Amino acid sequence: MEWSTGLLGFAAGLLISVTTAPVGVSGAVFLLPVQVSVLGVPSPAVTPTNLLYNVVAGPGALLRYWRAGRLGGPLTRLLIAGTVPGVIVGAVTRVFAVPGPRIFRLLIAALLLPLGLWLWLRTIRPAPPGTRDEPSPRATTTLALAVGMAGGIYGIGGGSLLGPILVGRGAPVATVAPAALASTFVTSVVGAATYALLSLAATGDIAPDWLLGLSCGAGGLLGGYLGARLQPHLPETALRLLLGTLATGIGALYAVQILR
Repeated sequence: MEWSTGLLGFAAGLLISVTTAPVGVSGAVFLLPVQVSVLGVPSPAVTPTNLLYNVVAGPGALLRYWRAGRLGGPLTRLLIAGTVPGVIVGAVTRVFAVPGPRIFRLLIAALLLPLGLWLWLRTIRPAPPGTRDEPSPRATTTLALAVGMAGGIYGIGGGSLLGPILVGRGAPVATVAPAALASTFVTSVVGAATYALLSLAATGDIAPDWLLGLSCGAGGLLGGYLGARLQPHLPETALRLLLGTLATGIGALYAVQILR
């Protein structure tokens, strides 16, 4: 890996995580297209590389939330209980069932387009307070399982999707953000280890790009800490709209690439 590629990965991880950490998103959901289209990470190695980013970057924001006394609790345990087995299933599916880049781009578009539009809708036209029902513990774990599978395929750890979904359902950001990031970190450790084991039994670019993943993760480590520190001072509405815009734009980009 050239030094310029590593520097670009560090800068991308830093800028993305500063923006996304305040709402419980690691930034991997937005970093992955950069790795594919700009940094040239092959498929399916891009997925474990992105999980490696989560492993390195996660402790930054988690340390800040822990110091503020906001890390842990029942929501964290529910999310981890669902996303950990889900990411293992997703990793196996990613290696043996959907290795092609075209199918991978389709999954990216299918995940990000509706998520971005939904975030916009929920922010501009929020549901009345009396109609906001937080999901039950069983529903939360089931949702975490499904999102963990998607995270294992996509390389985002799971919490990056759970955070905006739970906030949109009415859960407070202050509760969701640290729980989602903790889930992302634990799930990414399990997912990266699963891909490392699968690389011993399958052919192709399955193992992560270690140097690039570490470079991006170092930027995310610093950016995540700064983002978590800035959370109390940032307007939640603006952050939600920004996340919705990024998700919709990236999903639309991959949709266009599929149609070409």
